[in-house]
Amino acid sequence: MGNREDLLVGAKKCLYERGYARTTARDIVAASGANLASIGYHFGSKEALLSAAVIEAFEEWGQELRRILEEAADPTVDAAWERVTEFFVTHRPLLLASIEAFAQADRVPGLREQLAEMYERARMALAAPLTPHLGDSAADRTLWLVGSFHLALVSGLGLQWLLDPEKAPTGEELAQAMRIFVGAVGPAGAPPAGSPVGAGTAD
Repeated sequence: MGNREDLLVGAKKCLYERGYARTTARDIVAASGANLASIGYHFGSKEALLSAAVIEAFEEWGQELRRILEEAADPTVDAAWERVTEFFVTHRPLLLASIEAFAQADRVPGLREQLAEMYERARMALAAPLTPHLGDSAADRTLWLVGSFHLALVSGLGLQWLLDPEKAPTGEELAQAMRIFVGAVGPAGAPPAGSPVGAGTAD
């Protein structure tokens, strides 16, 4: 590997061990074996290097999460979401580092835009495992909506597991809640069962 790749590997190691906010340039140098000047040469600043490391770590994180959903016979059932919750346990350090990075999104030049682009890719990646259930002819808008919904679930579930894992919902509980929610909402465009919306009045 070259210095640039070494710096990224070292920065990702620091993200896991020290977090985004507590990592210094010297920490990265020690972890990567590169020299201090190479950070400025390749990335311009420590913040830019950490931002690149966060994005790369997230991409790897997303690929692994997508594999989990693809390997499940049905990515909407209990077992699939149980594996997702296990994923949060093993990736807790990165989850924590990501929250720190989000807090810096408006302060580090370019970070918010990078994170937004990463989220857009994540939407489509999370929708892909569900394509067989949606049909091969599913429109891009449909995939985007499904991916956005799954991204919201994953992000919210990750926060719950980060703050209070003992009370965070299990995969079985989350799948059960999804079934209850879908049953309450009803088919697309139709009011929930028992809803007075759209009901006529007797003369």
